[in-house]
Amino acid sequence: MNTDPQTIAQVFALQKDGVVARRTSFDYNARKAALDKLEAKILAEEGAICAALDADFGKHRDEVMLTEILPILLEITHTRKHLRRWMRSRRAASGLAFLGTSARVRPTPKGTALVIAPWNFPFNLAIGPVVSALAAGCSVILKPSELTPATSSLIKRKLAETFPPELVTVVEGGVDVATALLDLPFDHIFFTGSPEVGQIVMGAAAQTLATVTLELGGKSPVIVGPDANIRHAARWIAWGRFMNGGQACVATDHVYVHASVKDDFLKAMDTQILRMYGTEPLQSDNLAKMAHPRQWARVADLIDDARTKGAMVLTGGQTDAATRKITPTILLDVHEDMDVQQTEIFGPILPVMPYTNIDDVIGKINAAAHPLALYVFGSNALADKVIAATTSGTVGVNMSVMVFAHPSAPFGGVGRSGNGGAHGYAGFAAFSAMRQVLRLRFFPFHLVFPPYTTRTRRLVALFRRIVRV
Repeated sequence: MNTDPQTIAQVFALQKDGVVARRTSFDYNARKAALDKLEAKILAEEGAICAALDADFGKHRDEVMLTEILPILLEITHTRKHLRRWMRSRRAASGLAFLGTSARVRPTPKGTALVIAPWNFPFNLAIGPVVSALAAGCSVILKPSELTPATSSLIKRKLAETFPPELVTVVEGGVDVATALLDLPFDHIFFTGSPEVGQIVMGAAAQTLATVTLELGGKSPVIVGPDANIRHAARWIAWGRFMNGGQACVATDHVYVHASVKDDFLKAMDTQILRMYGTEPLQSDNLAKMAHPRQWARVADLIDDARTKGAMVLTGGQTDAATRKITPTILLDVHEDMDVQQTEIFGPILPVMPYTNIDDVIGKINAAAHPLALYVFGSNALADKVIAATTSGTVGVNMSVMVFAHPSAPFGGVGRSGNGGAHGYAGFAAFSAMRQVLRLRFFPFHLVFPPYTTRTRRLVALFRRIVRV
């Protein structure tokens, strides 16, 4: 579609005009049918999706299936299975204070939704919120990232073949298109991206008082305890860091490893990198490239800056501008004035820092912005201590990354790493207004209406004794 502001406004008006009708016509059967159609389209287009991700990222087909397609199919399956129950109104206990009334909470579609998707998982992170919005009964305008043009174009074509524009419309474009969309009075905005752009989105939402879900990111730390299974930890940390070329919001950003197991951990990491990407990682089909030249240059500069300031490159460090690839890189001797310690890495670089006192590590984590994910490898006692003493959006114990994909648990950040929840019921709730319906049955509330008299005071006193307030 044409992406000039006038056309965008026309599509928005078309969706807005359908809000009232959808409240009654877009019932459980209609929502389930929409999810069925989306699932069928994804299954029919698996090959095309893989080809688009290969064009944008050079991602291996198996990695596309594992990280882009299967999580969405799981999300649809889980949502469809539980949707009828999620849509039901639920009873809210009244207690003595509201004796004689009945209260229920009824999930109601918020209305029109805007989804702004990022470039790092351009299919998964675009379609996932659409699943939640359709389940909640909302219409959606989706803006995929302009930095992954093959995937964005595919999403636009296939969703246009699947849904009418008054229900789902895809709008392609850059910052100007995003700005035009954010000027419109959507009922809910779901944004995935950087904290800096998240602030802009939240500011725009404040102008229309739209609710927002922000899936941002940040530096997700890893703790490897002295009693950790080192081989197991290395396997999960390597995959969590280097999968998708390291371009994941829940990637294992940096590792605090107990000094007593540091050498064993580094050897295990070296073994895992060799096993995953071979002796020539730049030629490996298993290693995704940086999504665009600017991203490649930024990550390459992080390695150069760390080297210049005294970091030791233990493994990797090679870069290739022509292929936009960077080898899995492990850094030692990092310190806080290095850029790699000040920004979310979003690339295949892993700083490793030894520690002896877990309280020092907890202090460093708490001194930084709340992470989207926090990972602990070791005993349950260690994990429980870290969980109790820190704040993060999610926690993975003896595993990484999978916190993003669990369909029954909410996924989201805290503070600078985001707000709101995604996936499963949390995603459904994000696009729903939890509407209270309170019915009066028999209690004579009118006895305390004005004019206020001695009788009123006696009734208030009696009420306080009954409910003990």
